[in-house]
Amino acid sequence: MTHDFDRLWDRYHTGSRKWAQYGPQVLPLWLADMDFAVAPAIVQALGERLQHPLLGYSVAQDELRQTLVRHMAQAYDWTIDAQDLVFLPGVEPGISMALKGLVAPGAGVVVQTPNHQPLLSSPGYWQQTPVQLPFEADGSVDPARLASATRGAGAFLLSNPHNPLGKVFERAELHAIADACVANDLVLISDEIHADILFDGRRHTPIAALGPQIARRTVTLMSASKAYNIAGLKTAFAIIQDPELRQRFNASRQGMVDSVNVLGLVATQAAYAQAGDWLQQANAYLQGNRDFLVAQLARCFPGIHLHSPQGTFLAWLDCRALELGNPQQFFLQQAKVALSDGRDFGPAGAGFVRLNFGCPRALLAEGLDRLQASLQGR
Repeated sequence: MTHDFDRLWDRYHTGSRKWAQYGPQVLPLWLADMDFAVAPAIVQALGERLQHPLLGYSVAQDELRQTLVRHMAQAYDWTIDAQDLVFLPGVEPGISMALKGLVAPGAGVVVQTPNHQPLLSSPGYWQQTPVQLPFEADGSVDPARLASATRGAGAFLLSNPHNPLGKVFERAELHAIADACVANDLVLISDEIHADILFDGRRHTPIAALGPQIARRTVTLMSASKAYNIAGLKTAFAIIQDPELRQRFNASRQGMVDSVNVLGLVATQAAYAQAGDWLQQANAYLQGNRDFLVAQLARCFPGIHLHSPQGTFLAWLDCRALELGNPQQFFLQQAKVALSDGRDFGPAGAGFVRLNFGCPRALLAEGLDRLQASLQGR
């Protein structure tokens, strides 16, 4: 079946945060939410579930657990057990649960910068200290900085594929991080929510899959929400292979993290079991959008620099050469295009914006046209 990713959907008056935030005059290319119709298999599964009119508290059924066990083996060559899975209403609550339950107050938490805002802010909720580990200009990790940051810390927060850089970590890079965590006795909390959005034939490697030493100290957080565009259904899962670590993680709920959305569980099952063709076509379309964006920036925007994203549907645009002061505000006011402010990703993000290219290509082209016109009018 061929899926139509070029179709323009009117999302106003649907409760879409992405489209409601700035109003109808502004083209929203900011929030990490794709403007594509959900896979038909997911829609069908939701419709069938709604034929049963009871929607009470729910738990993941064994069928879903077995589907995820198979997916980890087939997609990542990672062997897990059904009991390793802990279902959650989101990856962000999972980060807080892990920090609260597994890391002592006052401990250092290593976070690579720039990074997704929840990874930067979550340690502060639990009286922990963020230890910033800057990426090098080419997106690599300096071994000396890695060794220094992890020495004496309590945890490492990893984003892979990385938001906002769009970086997919190589196995050697993951081994370096894993070795540093093992050597310094750190808990590793790995946000792998974009694991299934990859370009140029890449394959995602869960860091916990590298071996038993790192697996026993790792909380891996995943969801169908980004790849299958079902973020509003608020369902995610943790994979924790060490039983004692899993028990401590679960104990940290304490009324803070509730049960999982019943329809989210249904959609997750349908996504991983039946929507593989949709995902394959979505990735191909996103890679085409990525290539279109890279080409247009090179052709029309000499003042904007971009390392071509290797995964995710997010582009990290370096606008510092344009000397706009605050590029997010400039483009919002002058181009009527909403982008994410780079400063929300830490001090290293000043002068950057994040662009979401998970949309029909016509919207992406319109957004770039607006950006170009605003710069020509300076």
